[in-house]
Amino acid sequence: MDFFDKNFDPEKTRKDLVDWIRSFFQANGPGCKGIIAISGGKDSTVTAALLTEALGRDRVFGVLLPNGEQKDIEDSKLVTKILDIDYAVINIKDAFDGIIHEMKANLPVPIGEDTIINLPARLRMASVYAVGQSMNGRVANTCNLSEDWVGYATRYGDGAGDFSPLSHLTVQEVRGIGKVMNLPDELIFKTPVDGLTPLTDEEKLGFTYDTLDRYIRTGEIDDPKTKESIDRKHQANLFKLRLMPAFPHNGPVLASE
Repeated sequence: MDFFDKNFDPEKTRKDLVDWIRSFFQANGPGCKGIIAISGGKDSTVTAALLTEALGRDRVFGVLLPNGEQKDIEDSKLVTKILDIDYAVINIKDAFDGIIHEMKANLPVPIGEDTIINLPARLRMASVYAVGQSMNGRVANTCNLSEDWVGYATRYGDGAGDFSPLSHLTVQEVRGIGKVMNLPDELIFKTPVDGLTPLTDEEKLGFTYDTLDRYIRTGEIDDPKTKESIDRKHQANLFKLRLMPAFPHNGPVLASE
């Protein structure tokens, strides 16, 4: 089952997204490139397609970021081929291994499992920003509303970026946009995995995106335990979506903004 808000129009939303991306670049870097990490899943595929439509293929650059061997890297390359955009493959394995080695050698405690899981996402984003800075680019965030709702993103990893086209769209809505853009089903309906563990996203979360999307858009959910789990994850991860807390000192600021 695919759940859509009854008022959701994927074709209109596509057009609005393209206009929004163009407006962002006009205000925040006319002539800059759109830099995007391409995993080969629906979010990066749809975002890359939107960027290409909004900016033109010559202003979009893809970054493929395996950590050693990536079994589905051909999906990422397929995206660049379909859109006819340039890309680079930057393997983060040496950086990851080097940091883990240094931590093991110098920390007074064992490295946490979540640290090992999240470090690659943060190294990938650091790499994408390095590419963006070198190529006069702005970095696309590819997170969607469903993932953000339950904290399924790494802070300062895949949760970072300069602009975020999909962050108010559910999984099913992102797929709907992919359909109207004629992107391959094998990419937009690819089983979501983060590549950091052997489990799928839904296996790790304990519920399906269909269930989550329906709950987000209608407030309806059939299983009280699933509702409790979603609500708990949402509350626990709200800090990821907020600006960094800052001490509210009241000193004068007289400089022009």
